[in-house]
Amino acid sequence: MLPRKLQKACDEYPYLADYLNCIPIDEIGVPDYYPALSRRLKDLEEPNLIYATQEGLFVHIYPEPASERDLYIPIEPHTTVNLDGIVPEVERRLLDWTEKIGAAETAEAQQEKLLEAIDHIVSTNSGKGKIKVTPREMEALKYIFVRDKIGFGLLSPLLLDPYIEDISCSGVGHIFIEHKIFNSLEAAIVFSSEDELDEFVIWMGEWIKKPVTVRNPIVDATLPDGSRINIVYGSDVSRRGSNFTIRKFAGTPPSVMNLIEWGTMDYMMAAYLSFVLEAGMNLFVVGATASGKTTTMNAITTFIPPDKKIVSIEDTPELQVPHKNWIREVTRGTGKDQKGSEVGMFDLLKAALRQRPDRIIVGEIRGEEGAIAFQAMQTGHGVMSTFHASSVGRLIQRLSGEPINIPKTYVDNLEVVIIQAAVKAPGSLGLVRRITSINEIVGYDPVDQAFSFIQAFRWNPANDTFEFPGYMNSYLLEEKIAIKRGIPPFKRKVIYTELKRRAKIFQRLHQERKVRDFYEVFSVFAEAHRQGLL
Repeated sequence: MLPRKLQKACDEYPYLADYLNCIPIDEIGVPDYYPALSRRLKDLEEPNLIYATQEGLFVHIYPEPASERDLYIPIEPHTTVNLDGIVPEVERRLLDWTEKIGAAETAEAQQEKLLEAIDHIVSTNSGKGKIKVTPREMEALKYIFVRDKIGFGLLSPLLLDPYIEDISCSGVGHIFIEHKIFNSLEAAIVFSSEDELDEFVIWMGEWIKKPVTVRNPIVDATLPDGSRINIVYGSDVSRRGSNFTIRKFAGTPPSVMNLIEWGTMDYMMAAYLSFVLEAGMNLFVVGATASGKTTTMNAITTFIPPDKKIVSIEDTPELQVPHKNWIREVTRGTGKDQKGSEVGMFDLLKAALRQRPDRIIVGEIRGEEGAIAFQAMQTGHGVMSTFHASSVGRLIQRLSGEPINIPKTYVDNLEVVIIQAAVKAPGSLGLVRRITSINEIVGYDPVDQAFSFIQAFRWNPANDTFEFPGYMNSYLLEEKIAIKRGIPPFKRKVIYTELKRRAKIFQRLHQERKVRDFYEVFSVFAEAHRQGLL
């Protein structure tokens, strides 16, 4: 009954075959199988499929009639094996190995000692004094002990899934997932009581070496793989009880070419942004939470000339810059696990100005550090940042109001504002991320107390395409970028010809040479700069 690729996967991983034998195939149908997912699967109305993740694990996506979300089922080696009568005894005997396992200095060494201990305790043969198990039980035992003792427990398969963006638990009940392809899903991982959830949250705090307590119920931290985690402990501060959210680290970030494939922007917009960043202009990526601001920020850093010195400043490390001369600064809080005084965004930004950077990238401007960022712009430093706002008008209101308090006469030091949003595009079943506009800040009129700006690009929601109202009407292209590129004033319209040429180069690199990887894109751009081709 199974597709050939799924048969092959079952032969290699017998526990996958066991799982398929346990589900009602006659009722739900044979799942499709994908070794890797495509974004085209986003349009499936009722997905019933299995796909491979990492380290030999699989996931089953299946419609859940009783919920508004589809179901996400991790398929692990122990999923169909009953270990209730074996695990407690193995746990008891492992106590004799605690010192040996704990003495190992790395996670890999600890895993090696743990597996060695299990081999001494458990056997698939009739070893003297050992617990006798079947080969399938042995595989499941080793997996679950490594997962729970060395890994991140029942969340490990979610962290190993490269298609997951966010993992959240809102209290007792199911864990919820934001998936790159299938959007919001309900995981088949459930906390059935407050005590069970509290116990897991306390364990997580100890695992990340930032314990949560009644006195310290809120913890923010970074996992070893770079993922961000926020934990809130207890019903005193959260009426639904303990909760947590993990924002997955993306590994190699998406490139500009990936964003074009996904419809976030088009080639002409990419060419325009490359001109802007090569000219050292100040740029903000603005939008709501989960609109893709940081993804876009990371992607366009490949447009910064390769010989520039970059300093990035963040609360939690999310930015990824491909340049070799990159200084990465991260804030430091205070607490039992932190020695010394607090180091905030404001402190790091002031320090960055003394490091003579060509470009300062601020993870997000929220408070008084905004004033220093605009001072940096005035002194000739190129500044990039993300910002929470829904429009250029709202952005200016927030910049000039509490707690940032930028004088309105300073705001036009910011030259380009990218507005990004999660929107419902024609023909799509879920939300997609689009750059809804790219705006040029022209200036501030102190008499009228009004800002003037030009919408260089805008998204058309009717047909999911991008328009270029700034064509032959761009203030920055004609008045600033053309001059920096050596084009005389009487020929400034030539800049649009150069822009089209740049867009065609990007299209050829993407469609003909298949350049897609983030670092490959940067490498190609860097070589083109060295040869004077861009």
